[in-house]
Amino acid sequence: MNKETDYFDLNILIDRITNVLMNELINIIFIIILYLLLTWLLNRVYRIIKSKLPTKYEVSGDVEGRKRMITLARLINAFINIGLICILLLVIFSELGLDIVPLITGVGIIGIAVGFGSQELIRDVISGLFIILENKIRVGDVVEINGTRGLVEKIEIRTVSLRDRSGIVHIFQNGKIDSISNLTKEWSAMVFNIGVAYKENIDHVMEVIQKVGDLLKEDEKFSRLMISTVEIQGVNDFGDSAIMIGARIKTSPGNQWIIGREFRKRLKVAFDQEGIEIPFPHRTIYWGEKINPLIMKTESSDKN
Repeated sequence: MNKETDYFDLNILIDRITNVLMNELINIIFIIILYLLLTWLLNRVYRIIKSKLPTKYEVSGDVEGRKRMITLARLINAFINIGLICILLLVIFSELGLDIVPLITGVGIIGIAVGFGSQELIRDVISGLFIILENKIRVGDVVEINGTRGLVEKIEIRTVSLRDRSGIVHIFQNGKIDSISNLTKEWSAMVFNIGVAYKENIDHVMEVIQKVGDLLKEDEKFSRLMISTVEIQGVNDFGDSAIMIGARIKTSPGNQWIIGREFRKRLKVAFDQEGIEIPFPHRTIYWGEKINPLIMKTESSDKN
């Protein structure tokens, strides 16, 4: 039996590994201890950064910024840990006397093959990193992705998860996201298109709308949700049965719907008090000539 055949013989290989382990045991133990020390230091730095982030972002009020930085720190921590494990294995194999050059070459070839077969996965990962780094959307935002609107529940390295008003969870691959509309980025707004009858005094109507917005801004319950009072934009359109007046209220992110519902309720009450008509479509049905009562004759009445 030649030398190459003996090398790959199972028993000889086990004996060889045993001898190497006995000879290189101290070096291997030292390498493992060094790896554990580096891992401990890395996790320690990660925990320190994570604990310092709340103080920094609480001052600016950017809670979601803290979440984004924690997500990035977690990803970096995971990548470094994977790298350390790979280096540890290569060093141990080298200490055992195994030739790691073919191993590295084989891993490289496998990596190229996997890369060609997983282009979509790579595209998702790269797109996910840019979504997180560029802070396009955050957990808790209300967004519209590819025409689907919902609350962002998860932002992961490959996917984004939305939950719509019906409770349905929609999952999008990051690489297939064509458009993102963020409804709660930095500030939000509720836009109104208010219709009033043509007979109404437009200046008076605008005064009533402004007064309702100002009173809403002065209400302690709602003032903290509003950035500014109502902004009246003027007459937007002449409709079939109403003059359309445009208005807008800027709010803190995600609170535009609460403010919008309350403003509409108060505006309806104010319009009723001021006698301002909110027109709505009417339909008059014309039956033509007056219908004469139907006269029914029975057999018995005919005989009589």
